[in-house]
Amino acid sequence: MIEFPPGFAAASVAFVGLCVGSFLNVCIYRLPLKQSVVHPGSRCPGCGRALTWYDNIPVLSYLALRGRCRGCRAPISARYPIVEAITAAIFLWHLAVFDLTPLFFVRVAFACALIVLFAIDLEHQILPDRITLPGIVLGFASSLFLPPGPMASFIGIVVGGGLLWGIAEGWYRLRKVEAMGFGDVKMLAMVGAVLGVRAVILTFILSSMVGGVVGAGLLATRRADLATKVPFGTMLAAAALVASVYGDAIVTWYLAKL
Repeated sequence: MIEFPPGFAAASVAFVGLCVGSFLNVCIYRLPLKQSVVHPGSRCPGCGRALTWYDNIPVLSYLALRGRCRGCRAPISARYPIVEAITAAIFLWHLAVFDLTPLFFVRVAFACALIVLFAIDLEHQILPDRITLPGIVLGFASSLFLPPGPMASFIGIVVGGGLLWGIAEGWYRLRKVEAMGFGDVKMLAMVGAVLGVRAVILTFILSSMVGGVVGAGLLATRRADLATKVPFGTMLAAAALVASVYGDAIVTWYLAKL
């Protein structure tokens, strides 16, 4: 059996996380534009110059270029190194919780989907079907072999999607105003597929709490009114990430307090 030096697994996972984060940036930029995330290769959004390998090193290239394109000197969004660093940190977080088990790979893939959805919904207020619909299918498929199990996953899909759909439909019938987009419904169904029914309910509760605080803050500072749409998908993503890692512990703690 090969023995690796201390810290090798963590360093390797962090490196992979940085590289994956670079790809997530491509998804965040191109999916709202309905472009391929594979072809063409990475290029400057300003001048269209194809990036060389040394201009595409996660975080380091951004720092070396001082946040500007080598060719046209147009500023590069700070989102790129931020997403890369956050992705690496989330990979390490999952390694600490799940170790290098099969569940680790499922949950980091889920976390990557959440990062993309968080960023796109925050900027564009859309949740692409190219993420949520395959996420529902793959989440249920993984439940055939791993937690939460197929029954909990199926009920999670129904409850997750049905919960938000029921709220949106009821609000529309009551006020004739769309409370949320159907993308939120599909996103919570994806959460239910991956995490199961208990965690999807926890996700909804946590995201609603955060949404309430954010909404109240916007109203108090007069940056929004009651008709303003808040990107609920970003809150769902953050809440789902917490539920993915600590959901069982939170639910067990809560039930023990009853």
